[in-house]
Amino acid sequence: MQPRLNGFLVIDKPAKMTSAQVVARVKRLTGAKKVGHSGTLDPFATGVLICCLNQATRLAGFLLKDHKRYRAVLHLGVDTDTQDSTGEIVSRDQVNHLTPETIHAAFGAFEGTFMQQPPAYSALKHQGVPLYKLARMGRPVQKPPREVTISRLVIEKIALPEVTFEATCSAGTYIRTLGADIGRRLGSGGHLTALRRLGSGPFGVEKALDLDQLETVAATGRVASVVIEPAKALGNWPRVIADGRLLGKIRHGQRINLADVAGGGTLYPASRRTTDPLLVMGPHDRLVAVLGYQAEIDKLSYHCVFTDEIKASGIV
Repeated sequence: MQPRLNGFLVIDKPAKMTSAQVVARVKRLTGAKKVGHSGTLDPFATGVLICCLNQATRLAGFLLKDHKRYRAVLHLGVDTDTQDSTGEIVSRDQVNHLTPETIHAAFGAFEGTFMQQPPAYSALKHQGVPLYKLARMGRPVQKPPREVTISRLVIEKIALPEVTFEATCSAGTYIRTLGADIGRRLGSGGHLTALRRLGSGPFGVEKALDLDQLETVAATGRVASVVIEPAKALGNWPRVIADGRLLGKIRHGQRINLADVAGGGTLYPASRRTTDPLLVMGPHDRLVAVLGYQAEIDKLSYHCVFTDEIKASGIV
């Protein structure tokens, strides 16, 4: 039995498409039974959108936590209700007084860890309804501020009223809001006119496929050649090579002890058990399960099991 296509596709999302529309097209082109993504991009934004195929959708939660890298263009002097160019203008101000020194100082104030207010126009939900839908209905909801980290914030070009910059940030950071907050600090206001995700964790835009390229690959039956196997995407996590006994326990959902993985050539030190899951590799170096450590009972728990791979191994 051959397992279904489980893994990741790195798509270069075009502008004027929602992330859900991209996922729907990927599902149609690949023939995957299930497709998800690991982090929404705004419709006006472009760049890295990681699509998870079939059982790899179970790993989306891990990828959501990865740091992100962006390039953006901030238009100073104009505020919009959406903090980007798709919204309605709510205020205008002068930018003639701004100097490179004051602009660099304003950007520098946002490096590090701080509390950020999520925008009212976002995919976050309130009582099950996306905030952007409530905002469009005239019922905007403000979520409480949350902690974000900007580890790198570099200005590439100043050509007033526009400032082009790159940012590396923690998951959950809104670059639209960052731009608006910088504009507010400068006293001029501002909104984003362009946003491109350059990378998400280990996935960079330089290796992403646009949808036309994926269509060509699909038409020639080569989708498998561009799908990234889950284990390769999670390469920094500790791993164990499973023997038949361990595969059998996983196949039947039995409890896994640390002793069960001790002989698989893994280094799973105590210092990493509470932070890093354990990858269990089966025949042909294929990922069959992701386990997590439960310190309170000193045992391993199941994050997810790739049943297709287990069945393909012949274990019953």
